[in-house]
Amino acid sequence: MITNFLTKIGRRFFVGQKQKFVFLKAKDIEFFSLKKIDLYIHIPFCKNMCPYCPYNRIAYNKELVQPYLNGILNEIDFYHKKLGKIEIPSIYIGGGTPTNLIDELQIIINSLREKFFVSGDICIETSPADLDEEIIKKLKKMGVDSISIGVQSFNDEYLKILGRKYDSKQAEKAIRAALSVGFKSVNIDLMFVLPNQDSKNVLADLDKAINLKVDQITTYPLFTFPYTSVGQHLKLNKIKMPNFFRRRKMYKEIYNYCAKKNYRQVSVWGFKKGEVPRYSSVTRDNYIGIGAGACSRLPNIFYFNTFSVKDYISSTLNKKSPIASAMEISSQLGKYYWLYWRFYDAKISKNELEKIFGRKDFKFIFLFLFLKIFRLCRETKESIILTERGSFYIHLLQNYFILNYINKVWTIARKEAWPEKIEI
Repeated sequence: MITNFLTKIGRRFFVGQKQKFVFLKAKDIEFFSLKKIDLYIHIPFCKNMCPYCPYNRIAYNKELVQPYLNGILNEIDFYHKKLGKIEIPSIYIGGGTPTNLIDELQIIINSLREKFFVSGDICIETSPADLDEEIIKKLKKMGVDSISIGVQSFNDEYLKILGRKYDSKQAEKAIRAALSVGFKSVNIDLMFVLPNQDSKNVLADLDKAINLKVDQITTYPLFTFPYTSVGQHLKLNKIKMPNFFRRRKMYKEIYNYCAKKNYRQVSVWGFKKGEVPRYSSVTRDNYIGIGAGACSRLPNIFYFNTFSVKDYISSTLNKKSPIASAMEISSQLGKYYWLYWRFYDAKISKNELEKIFGRKDFKFIFLFLFLKIFRLCRETKESIILTERGSFYIHLLQNYFILNYINKVWTIARKEAWPEKIEI
């Protein structure tokens, strides 16, 4: 109730009343002339269905793999016809577990290179249970540049609680194998404020990751999905919302420990060492999503494909659009969308900020004053940088507000392949 009230107040103040926060059944999407666009590819199949995972996935089904691959290739062809051979600065492959379709990924990447000018890195996420030396070699050979491994913990007790199908030794083996082949960046995900987890356990996980010499560590709490309608779907109702003070204490310890070990903050969640490229899945300004449930963001619109894998296959194989729902984006919302992701980066360029907001935007001036008064940010000549306190509260904002939007969309999209209306 309070979250919904504050959301309405914030929307009205920053974005105004003209912006409608409603996804409607998609009509023809107008594709403007784009010179470049980032791509996201969604592979929904999982051989190890983790009970806490909220993302669009299904149990691996060999009979669906070839039809799904054909659907992906048809959707790639659809965007090629709409946009031509434009530049693709980055490709992110997520899921699900993309490496469950390791041989099909080569076909997908070959198609992308044939239809577009791929100028940037290819990044992929996977799990220790779905990663071995042969798969790693195939990823390297097909041109994958960076990899993220969802370790979550090096403690077997917590892995069991999370329903992970591997132990800490297998996780370590997968990390060492990934580091050995020369990816530009190897990121691992670690979770905190898990049931019965204390600070000692969290720092032990960080210490293990640092001793393994991973390039980047991304830390995040068990998201609020399990405590909402998504959580009910996943049958995780017994898990309670992490205590605020416990979460605050652990985040501060993680932040300080990473700084002490010379892992520099590169996002609210992420810390990396040295000059290796940053691994990131979510901070693209504009991108096109391909696959079942994939979301796209163009300058004037958000839209997402049907979440139903079978409906996605049926529509794409019949040369029909898989786009299910869309929401128009006002220029004002577009500005604050950009600002939110720069806050997520924990650093905002003043030059870029001035280009987008100008010097006299009183709403941003008010916001910046608020951040300074409560010591949530600091200034340098070139940048506005979130403090540790600011980073934590942006993390909290995401957990309570942004993920609430995702939850609303996810809940209805899972029930209805082609929703008529989703209010967020």
